Amino acid sequence: MDYETLEQVMRRTALMAGARIMEIYEADDFEVRSKADDSPVTAADEAADALIYEQLANAFPNTLIVTEEQAESHAGRAENFLIVDPLDGTKEFVKRRGEFTVNIAWVEGGHPVRGVVYAPAKGRLFYTRADGAAVEETGAFDFDRPDTLRPLSVSAPGNEALVVVASKSHRDQATDDYIAKYAVADMTSAGSSLKFCLVASGEAHLYPRLGRTMEWDTAAGHAVLSGAGGKVVRFDDHAPLTYGKPGYENPFFIAHAPGVTLQPV
Repeated sequence: MDYETLEQVMRRTALMAGARIMEIYEADDFEVRSKADDSPVTAADEAADALIYEQLANAFPNTLIVTEEQAESHAGRAENFLIVDPLDGTKEFVKRRGEFTVNIAWVEGGHPVRGVVYAPAKGRLFYTRADGAAVEETGAFDFDRPDTLRPLSVSAPGNEALVVVASKSHRDQATDDYIAKYAVADMTSAGSSLKFCLVASGEAHLYPRLGRTMEWDTAAGHAVLSGAGGKVVRFDDHAPLTYGKPGYENPFFIAHAPGVTLQPV
């Protein structure tokens, strides 16, 4: 893979998809339907998916593209592949809370090594550079010309005062019970893959997820966090979370800064 081209294409594609999503988000009304698994889907999911798939397929022909909104892509298998969630956090989108993201990632040998997470309503853009380092971009978000880049690096927390981030839409008692094992100085909540980015930027130290997720939900955020020096591990045995699993389904996991002493299950 040409990482220079990958960086440019993923960044530009995420920004284009975000612009399309915001056109629908800012409309007076939009239709919400239920998929087979009862999760919501909107015209924004479908429009972003079509745009992203076209851009990636044109740039990287003969590369497997796994995307949430195209069920037939879930049967594909390859050692290296692109994986997409065109609109992560549809519930946040429907409730007009703004915390939804465009996620695109490149997986190599079971690990998400490059990725982009764009939250268009929040004006936050996180991605990995060609060298694998993670940055947050601020500025005009020109499709073809990056503006100010801030290197991302996880913080070095003291385990006696952790900042924990948890889901807005999927928080449950099991998650609260696990968080209670830590000395928590502050709690914050966020939707979609922004939780990974808060750990990557040093705004939080720990993000446990005790609930069902798919690889397209996590790959881009995982790549950004890895590029900032963070880790994502399985909840059960703290082994690295890998990708390309059957059905592209994740186990429970923990995203964290390396300085966090993980508690046993």
